[in-house]
Amino acid sequence: MIEVMDMRIEVVLLNSLAKRLPGQDPQLGDRLQSGDWTALRGERTAVQLALRWHHEPGVSGNSATVYLQLNGPVALSVSRVMPVPVRLPVYPGHDDNILTSQPGLIPDLLQALKPVEHPAGPAYLLRLTDGQWQVCWLELVVPENLASGRHDFSVILLDGDGERVADAGFDLSVSPASLPPQTLLHTEWFHADCLADYYRVPVRSEAWWQIVGRFMATAAAHGVNLILTPIFTPPLDTAVGGERTTVQLVDVRRDGDAWSFDLTALKRWIDLARENGIPNLEIAHLFTQWGARATPKIMAWTENGLEKVFGWDTPADSPAYRAFLEAFLPRLVASLNAWGLAGHVYFHISDEPSLKDLASYQAARDLVAPLIGDYPVIDALSDFAFYQTGAVTKPIPANNHIEPFLEAQVPGLWTYYCCGQHQVVSNRFMAMPSARCRILGVQLYRYRIEGFLQWGYNFYNSQYSVRHLNPYVENDADGAFPAGDAFLVYPGPGGVPESSLRLKVFHQALNDLRALQLLESLVGRVAVEDLIAQDLAEPLTFTNYPKDSSWIIGLRRRVHAAVTSAIGQKGGENT
Repeated sequence: MIEVMDMRIEVVLLNSLAKRLPGQDPQLGDRLQSGDWTALRGERTAVQLALRWHHEPGVSGNSATVYLQLNGPVALSVSRVMPVPVRLPVYPGHDDNILTSQPGLIPDLLQALKPVEHPAGPAYLLRLTDGQWQVCWLELVVPENLASGRHDFSVILLDGDGERVADAGFDLSVSPASLPPQTLLHTEWFHADCLADYYRVPVRSEAWWQIVGRFMATAAAHGVNLILTPIFTPPLDTAVGGERTTVQLVDVRRDGDAWSFDLTALKRWIDLARENGIPNLEIAHLFTQWGARATPKIMAWTENGLEKVFGWDTPADSPAYRAFLEAFLPRLVASLNAWGLAGHVYFHISDEPSLKDLASYQAARDLVAPLIGDYPVIDALSDFAFYQTGAVTKPIPANNHIEPFLEAQVPGLWTYYCCGQHQVVSNRFMAMPSARCRILGVQLYRYRIEGFLQWGYNFYNSQYSVRHLNPYVENDADGAFPAGDAFLVYPGPGGVPESSLRLKVFHQALNDLRALQLLESLVGRVAVEDLIAQDLAEPLTFTNYPKDSSWIIGLRRRVHAAVTSAIGQKGGENT
């Protein structure tokens, strides 16, 4: 059954998209119905468990301690869904597809629990307070060898003596097929300096490398397969004239007019990324943000010792920087080729140029292009007129500016979103419902999008990196961006990242894309598009889409049924 209540505790099973503010009760559409939970083999998937304890008059104690046990064919991991303080939930002029526009607490942080010993066996300890819902995230990666069909799970709540307090059951329907490999290129900008700053470890220290590896592994486990690589300190989100902590992986030496380079640390970064499941690199921008007006901060050993040789005070068209790039980029490309990275590396010129920056951007592009050979250049660019000039051949428009690019049938199109995409389109601010984040997967499929970029995997600075922040209490870049725009993971204790609801739900969107691609391989593109169009009054676009979670869950049920049927007709299971 789905819901149980004894005299003290309510137990409600919820789908993974349920997200209610503290003090709000789960709604009917949040509740997990039998058959709602479907997954492909190899898929990371989850449901939620909500508990509420009611204090009994005359009984001492202000809280209740319960022990959670889970039974089923495979083990589920358990995390508490924790509300975090939010000062800036949305910008003025927001739409109505939000949870709240007011400051307060919003569920986002997932705190992983470890089982404790209990007389009835290992269990998860939960402390409940009167009248408040405690939500747990129950997750598994479906084993490849798990039989297809329905699998039953149960939740049992025990008191300290082992007496059963409440229980509930739910089921998972496993597909006879496996989740296909991810083809979407996906980057969440990795801010390696923020890890050094937050954990107070030197860049390139062994402690820093270990932390970087853990954060890479979490990113890869959630669909990131392209990582921002700081050959030099990325010239991103930095005040003009200001600096971010140096996180330069290329050692540079200047002897008179000659340059030499040691790429040992860069190679270690590349190997670490590959070991943790990230096969592709994006080279940090070679010119400053918003127009390529100046150069990145670059440190070099000179006759004076280690000093800054380029930065904000160096114009982008400086002859000295031209000479530097003419020496460095061919060396870099030769090393990338030798390391077997051809086809796995993307370069950036400058982030989000506009028409007023056309001359400076084009000059920078013209300098870089002949030096990097066949390696592609990608840049976030939402001005279609800028694209029409030919200055950028592989643009990444925001999802609220993508329509002209779609109409022009730009090949291999990418998209992105950040703080500016706060009206109508999909995004993942903390104050947005989970369904608004997850719908992106269907949209990426619908328009055959090649890649997705977002700027904040772990940005723990204020806007322009004026100061460092603690993201557990400041999640809006010092009032600049709606809460959650700047990061997907929290810097947990011991250098271990802690997940957010948004990280998990965004990964579900990527898995929706892969499930649709699997179905297309079985029944064809037209049949899948017809399946998506069912029950829609208008075609699904980046700006027109169902707002409720039940539509997405229903779509995955239809995909599950269609995959099962198609494989059954082929006579066997598809692994």
